[in-house]
Amino acid sequence: MGVDNIKSLIDELEEVSDDISDVRWMDIPVLGVFSVLFFIVALQFFTRYVLNDSLGWTEEIARYLLILLGFIGGITCVRKGKHIYLEFIFGYLPRQIIKPIVVLTEVLVTYFWGYCGWLAIELAQKSRSNMVSIDLPKAYVYYIVSAGCFFMALFAALKFLEAVRKPSDQVAREKAEAQSEGI
Repeated sequence: MGVDNIKSLIDELEEVSDDISDVRWMDIPVLGVFSVLFFIVALQFFTRYVLNDSLGWTEEIARYLLILLGFIGGITCVRKGKHIYLEFIFGYLPRQIIKPIVVLTEVLVTYFWGYCGWLAIELAQKSRSNMVSIDLPKAYVYYIVSAGCFFMALFAALKFLEAVRKPSDQVAREKAEAQSEGI
């Protein structure tokens, strides 16, 4: 392993540690849901394959926790701007139309998550059934999903305002840097 390889490995580790150090208080619920999900799935695995007698409630609870993990974890993705999108297209567009496309995209993302939050509230209000294995209403899951969607809409709106305030050249430069870094 050459000196250049070691330096590039150190640079990559520093980038990862920068991402890890960007954990904020709003990421704590994601870590909590993930920890509980991990424990429940480990319990399910242990009871099914070691004790040969599975606990029935673990599968349903793991399913709902996975749903919550997706929607609560999405908040972090929108906040950091890490959702998947076709950034390579910015390399082929004229610099003057990149900002309008970015602004339009953020408007659409904000609308999408706001509408999803609205639909989740409607679904929660119409849901009258309980979970099968434990006596809790399914509406709780839908209300948490709607809160996650509204938070994603909030952060998308903040990204929209950020894009509107930046000059076109800066937006185009940031998109070009993101493309060259492979983010």
